[in-house]
Amino acid sequence: MQTQEFQQQSILITGGTSGIGLASAQAFLQKGAKCVYITGRDKQKLDQAQSLLGSKAVAIQADVAQLGEIDIVKRCIEQRGDQLDVVFANAGIAENNVIGTTSEQQFDAMFDTNVKGVFFTVQSVLPLIRQGGNIILNASVAANKGMTNLSVYSASKAAVRSFARTWCSDLKERKIRVNTISPGVTSTPILQTGLQMTETHIAELTNYLSAVVPAARMAQAEEIAAAVVFLASPSASFVNGVELSVDGGFAQV
Repeated sequence: MQTQEFQQQSILITGGTSGIGLASAQAFLQKGAKCVYITGRDKQKLDQAQSLLGSKAVAIQADVAQLGEIDIVKRCIEQRGDQLDVVFANAGIAENNVIGTTSEQQFDAMFDTNVKGVFFTVQSVLPLIRQGGNIILNASVAANKGMTNLSVYSASKAAVRSFARTWCSDLKERKIRVNTISPGVTSTPILQTGLQMTETHIAELTNYLSAVVPAARMAQAEEIAAAVVFLASPSASFVNGVELSVDGGFAQV
C-alpha cells in the first residue's frame, strides 16, 4: 500500500516529460500529491506525459532557458489559484564538449538551461512556495568526477550544487529546505538525445560501469525519483543543503 505523504500537496517538476522528471512525477502522484505541474519544450512529449500521468497532472510547454517562458509557468500556477509545496528543478541538458574546440554557442546553451534556467525557475516561483516548502535541484555525479569531454556540463552542475548551499541559508526564515541530488549514470533518453550515444556506445558504457561502480550498473530513473521523493518528504525534515549522491558509489571510490 502506498503512503500518502504528499496528500493535498502541489508539486512543480521542470523537464518532466521523460527520464528522472517523469519518474518523479509518477512517484509523487503515487504518494498522494494533489497536483503535479510538469514542464517541457516538446508539445508532443508533454501530451504523452499528460496522458500517462492522468488528470492530476498539468503540462505546461516552456523552455526554462527562456525567462519569458519561465514566467508562463508561474502565471499558469497563479491562474489556478495554487501554491507549491515542492519544486524539483530538474530540467537540464547534457552534451559532450572537447576543450580546444568548444564554441561559445555550446557553452551558452549548457549554462542557459542548466544554470540560468535553474536559478530563474526558483526565483520566479519563489513567491508561490509555501512556508516550510521544499526545493530540490538536479545536479550530477559529473560535478565531482573529472570525466572526459564533459567540462562544461560538469561545471554547470557544480554551479547547481552551489545554489543549494546558499539558498538554504537565504530561505531559512521561510523554513524552505533546499537540497541537491547528484545522480550517477542513469538510463534515460538523454544518453541518446543529448550525448548522442548509439546502442554500441551504451553497451560499452554499461560494461565500463560494471567495472568501476560498486553497484556494478547504471541507475534506473525510478531509483533517482525515490531519492527526490525522500528529500521532499517529512522523513528528511532535518536534511538541508546537502548533496545526495545517488550513484551506486561511483563518486565515493
